[in-house]
Amino acid sequence: MIDPAVIGLILIGGLALLLAIGTPVSIAIGLPSAVCLLLVAGFDNGAITSAQQMLRGANSFALLAIPFFVLAGVIMNNGGIAERLINLARVLVGRTPAPLMQTNVIANTIFGTISGSAVATAAAVGTTMSPMIRKEGYDRSMSAAVNVASAPAGMLIPPSNTLIIYSLAAGGTSVGALFMAGYVPGLLWALACALVVFFYARRHPELKGKPFPGWGVLARTVLQAIPSLGLIVVAIGGIVAGFFTPTEGSAIAVVYALALSFIYRTIKTRDLPGILYEACRTSSIVIFLIAVSSIMGYVMTFSRLPQLIAEGLFGWTDSKVIVLLIMMGILLLIGIPLDPTPALLIFVPIFLPIAVSYGIDPVHFGIMMVFNLSIAVISPPSAPVLFVGTQVARAKLEGVIVKLTPFLIVLIAMLFLVVFVPDLSLALPRLLGLVS
Repeated sequence: MIDPAVIGLILIGGLALLLAIGTPVSIAIGLPSAVCLLLVAGFDNGAITSAQQMLRGANSFALLAIPFFVLAGVIMNNGGIAERLINLARVLVGRTPAPLMQTNVIANTIFGTISGSAVATAAAVGTTMSPMIRKEGYDRSMSAAVNVASAPAGMLIPPSNTLIIYSLAAGGTSVGALFMAGYVPGLLWALACALVVFFYARRHPELKGKPFPGWGVLARTVLQAIPSLGLIVVAIGGIVAGFFTPTEGSAIAVVYALALSFIYRTIKTRDLPGILYEACRTSSIVIFLIAVSSIMGYVMTFSRLPQLIAEGLFGWTDSKVIVLLIMMGILLLIGIPLDPTPALLIFVPIFLPIAVSYGIDPVHFGIMMVFNLSIAVISPPSAPVLFVGTQVARAKLEGVIVKLTPFLIVLIAMLFLVVFVPDLSLALPRLLGLVS
């Protein structure tokens, strides 16, 4: 039996080295894992077991929810939904100071809920908002920072592909419970961004609100946005009420989004091949990541690596607070260069048993991890959402990073609240009977 320390060194060292030289994340995860399995089980058994684990990881009915939700998001990205949601947000906050920035926060929260992707949200809403922002004379760097900071709210508010990934990595933690647990932290994220914008606007009195457009305009805008918001009610309401599973709800979301886009006449039949190609490309990346991560999970279980790490932490400290801070710090650092999907697939099998041993509910721990990784995807220097938001705003990266700093400080404070006040995550699932 090979020393688990050697296995850990090959896994972590190989992953770090391959990522450093620009290897795709899936290869960086799968190759060291397969090498470790070959060393542990021999060439023949290791090769067969690697293939079996990849098949087992991808062969999941629950996993079908991801490509369907991705497809629903792509359809809505191409179906003019962002513009209707932005119009709704402008009417709701038009009289507040810095109305376009507050509009950006609300639009990202609503659209991110539907698309489930922080990058897609920053791109879709940012592309629509940027011409308005430039026309109104807003500071580009600050506007880009607002867009970047508020985009990940949809990673917490359902339907969230990130929470589905956590459910799979955590051995089947209830998706419905995770979805309900994400609402309050997701809204806290949006509130934190809105507060930073509010205090920024107080120092810039030239960013005045707009006059109320009138009840007629308000009613018309709300009516135009209601069908888009209906997707959330139908898909999430049906899942929580038990009418259908998350996978069935994701398929219903596709049908709803497609029907809505055809009614709006924003998508034509000739657009469907391109939409399907985009959704398939995104989904295949995620599913392949899950497949190769199954090899890593098997190797770690076989070599007892998570238990040894847990024993090391227990031996160093028995403080629940310190252990949580260590885990959150690791996730924040690793989540900057690493996408949330592989980060969850790698660290959930390691960290979740430790958290459960301290009496932390798996649903609460899932929200902690996703909130933490949501901060990481906007943190400099290499976060993807930061690059996308800067690009669509045509701003300079260094200026955006400076303006983003207050948002990061407030969001990290919110992370402490989410970590150490479990009821923020668990109150709603308990009320609905989804967790004990």
